[in-house]
Parts: sequence; C-alpha cells; structure tokens
Amino acid sequence: MWERAFRREHLPLAYSSGFSPRPKVSFGLALPTGYESVAEYIDVDLVGFPASGVAMLPARLSSALPEGVDATAAEVMAPSAPSLQEEVTSCTWRWAVEAPEGQATPSPDELGARVEACLGAGELQVTRPRKGVVQTDNIRPGIVDIKLAGPDGAGDSAGVWLQAELACQPRAIRPSEVTLALGPGLEERSVRRMHQWIWRDGARCEPLSEADLPGAIGARHALERAS
Repeated sequence: MWERAFRREHLPLAYSSGFSPRPKVSFGLALPTGYESVAEYIDVDLVGFPASGVAMLPARLSSALPEGVDATAAEVMAPSAPSLQEEVTSCTWRWAVEAPEGQATPSPDELGARVEACLGAGELQVTRPRKGVVQTDNIRPGIVDIKLAGPDGAGDSAGVWLQAELACQPRAIRPSEVTLALGPGLEERSVRRMHQWIWRDGARCEPLSEADLPGAIGARHALERAS
C-alpha cells in the first residue's frame, strides 16, 4: 500500500543493493492482528529530496493512500537516528475486558482489586504459545502502569476498560498477556494502541512530535471495523 503511494507521487525512494533491491521503507513496531491503532510510524529513505518538501509529504501521501488511511505528519530524521524498533521503549494501550459468553463480567471494583494485586506482585507468570512453543514468562517487569479507564467514544464496546503502559524492550508485552495475568474469566475486546513512546533529549515523547493524534482518531473509518 505504501509503496504504491510512493510510486503514485513519484517520490525518489532509496533502494537496497544486491540481487533483489528493495525500497528502504522501515515500519515500526508490529501491530498484532485484530488490534487497532491511533497512529503508526514508518522510516523512509528518499534520494535527493529537498528538506523544504517534507512539510507537503502528508498531504501528498494521503491523497495517494486508500480511503481511511491518512499521513498526518512528517519530519527529517538525522542519519544517525536509531530505527523505530530500537527507539520505542513502551506503548500505551486501551482495551475492554469482559467475561466469556454466559458468564458474569467482574465489577469495576473487583477488577480494580485485581489490577492493584498485579501492580503489587513481584512476579506475574503467564503461560501461552509463542511461535508454536508453549512458554512461561514473567511479564511484571514489562507493566509500567495499569489502571481502570472509562470508554471514550460511541464506538467503544461494553465491558470494563483498562489503560496500561507496557514495555517494548527487551520484548513487547501485549494486552492479551496482561488480561491473562488479571485472572480467570476475562477476555479482551477492542484493543487499541494509543501511544508509542521514545526518549529524546531527556523527555518522553512520540516519535513524531507533531503527529496529529486526535486527528488520526477522527480519520475516515478509523473507528469502524472492517473484514
């Protein structure tokens, strides 16, 4: 999708060398299947593209992308800047939890007590299959913060809502793992990545300081489900 948009706008992409050259377009952290996101990031190498033209890239690319996908901001990165995979240290997530069909969902007070128990635990062992192998991991070091949160829009589903900042290094912690750690009788719903955090000049920020995140939430079809 992105490569087609670059071609439509005749942008001078840099290509790798070798037998099968590929455009130098690097995506950020993978978004698990079925999860939503407010904003995603990509690194693009352009050859001989003037810095003065960067401000116009969002509008140019948005016109070449499918409806419902918009480029909201762009900026020039230093050649020595780390990749997105290296730079993003944590993400903020929102999601709802509900009981399986036919069971009663825990009340907010009960779920709040489970959250406090998780934050106070020294270890949180979660067992689940990863790449075909059943693994048990202690995910507690990767939970930076977690709290109850109310729904923030008409498109939000029922259930009790949570918001958590989860570490991406040394491995990314997923909301599904936190849901397991909160105890039995819970299933995740409407998982949405709200922020990707990096540290720059001693302050925590988004990779693109000018990214229009509220605008991204309101993008066409952004809160609709597609199959």
